[in-house]
Formats: sequence, C-alpha cells, structure tokens
Amino acid sequence: MRLDTALLRAVPGAFILNSGIGKLGIDEESAGGLQQMAANGVPMVENMTPAQFGKFLSYGEIAVGAALLLPFVPTRIAGAALTTFASGLVANYFSIDSMTEEDGIRPSQDGIPVAKDTWLAAIGLALMFTTGSKKCKKKDKK
Repeated sequence: MRLDTALLRAVPGAFILNSGIGKLGIDEESAGGLQQMAANGVPMVENMTPAQFGKFLSYGEIAVGAALLLPFVPTRIAGAALTTFASGLVANYFSIDSMTEEDGIRPSQDGIPVAKDTWLAAIGLALMFTTGSKKCKKKDKK
C-alpha cells in the first residue's frame, strides 16, 4: 500500500471506527434521535425500530472503519464503502433546510459540522479512482 493511500485510509478509518465503537449499546432514545435525522436523507431507515437502527449504524460504522484500516481490503473496495457511507451523510446535509444558506449549497452555522462529511465523500472517491502501485503497473506492461 502506498503512503498516500494509507494516509487517506487511516485518518477517516480511525475516526469512523471510533464513532461506531462509541455507538455500541446506544440507548433507544439516542438511536431514535439519530434515526430521525438520518431519515431526512435516507428515508428507508424509518422502517427500522430505533434499537435496530442503533445496531445498524454502529455495526455499519465499525465495518466501514475496519475496511479502511485493514490493509488487505482492496483500496477501491474500501473507497466504495466510504463513498457509500459518506453519501448518506451528505444526503442529510442537503435534505435539511437549516443546514444550508438560502442558496442550498453553502453551509449555515448549523450545517458546518455536517458539511465536513463532503470531505469523506471526496476521500472515498479518490480511493475508488486510485491507480494502484507502480509494481502493479510494471507487471501489467509485461
């Protein structure tokens, strides 16, 4: 794994893994609040109970974080996982009017903490479109 790829994987991977571990055993009230917010961008989560959503969110974050941190997971697969995860977060950002200024794009004061999730999406896309190591390229040319 190249150093640039390792850095792009390690930082969001550790952050997301920690977030998922922190949500293990989340109480129903907290899970319900997160579920209501998530339903703005991903309406299908309304079909779950708060307890189910809490487990889904926790295990999902742990899986994405682990995929990014484990070097044997192909970079493009880890990038696809991060892009999918971040897309749900970005969908929330654009679905809640109070998150953006009147133009619907720039973050409001309330939206700044959520707007940073666009960086996760960009990192995920960069990982998905990575060209691989020089060793792989030399083997392909032979």
